[in-house]
Amino acid sequence: MTSLLSNAADLAAPAQPSVASRVLTLLYGTAVYTLFLGTFLYMIGFVAGVLVPKHIDSGPAGPLGTALLVNGGLLAAFALQHAIMARPGFKRRWTRLVPPAAERSTFVLATCTVLATMVWQWRPMPDVVWQVEGTAAIAMQAASGAGWLLVLVATFLIDHFELFGLRQVVLHFQGRNPRAAAFRERSLYRWVRHPIMLGFLIAFWATPVMTVGHLFFALMCTGYILVGVRMEEADLVRAHGDAYLDYRRRVPGLLPLPRRR
Repeated sequence: MTSLLSNAADLAAPAQPSVASRVLTLLYGTAVYTLFLGTFLYMIGFVAGVLVPKHIDSGPAGPLGTALLVNGGLLAAFALQHAIMARPGFKRRWTRLVPPAAERSTFVLATCTVLATMVWQWRPMPDVVWQVEGTAAIAMQAASGAGWLLVLVATFLIDHFELFGLRQVVLHFQGRNPRAAAFRERSLYRWVRHPIMLGFLIAFWATPVMTVGHLFFALMCTGYILVGVRMEEADLVRAHGDAYLDYRRRVPGLLPLPRRR
């Protein structure tokens, strides 16, 4: 992207990708998007402890110290993968190796791989921290479901298919270039700047049975969300300047609480 080119190369029109290349990129992006859908649904079951063969509290419990070390490493790997691959500087270098149209799909593929590894290697810590029953349990389950639904809805309020790489590969297949993302406010984003992250927080913490393993997962993810949001906002300020600074002054970050003027 930033390599030096000869004057002749600067004047030449960029080579158009072949039909085979565009088809392969489209198939790749579509397969990755399908993998994302399966991973997203499995993670709901993994956190909630329902409808999946292995969830956050399933399996024989081992030494607590080993579980904390392994699970902490798995969550740290997810945080590092997200923190590094989502940065604009990394993307500029990464797209020297990966076609720009497939960059987002590759990010999503890496995320799914890290999450699959986490599910596979997760060590249960089943001691109960709190447990509620009856109406309170139903309310907790409903809140968790609402949190996951908020995550999904919030992705569509920006651009769901671009967020997970499908739009880019479709445009590439059609021979069209994606337009630069414009900053805009709509719906939930008028109430809170990060409704996706708010949805995750609700989904992770609203559980009728909170075990040590689930609590560790929720605490680590909450810590990453707080740090990750600050990193993302720095990128957004660089991308949108005063428009985002004004938005940040007016709209709360994670909790839809009224701002003091």
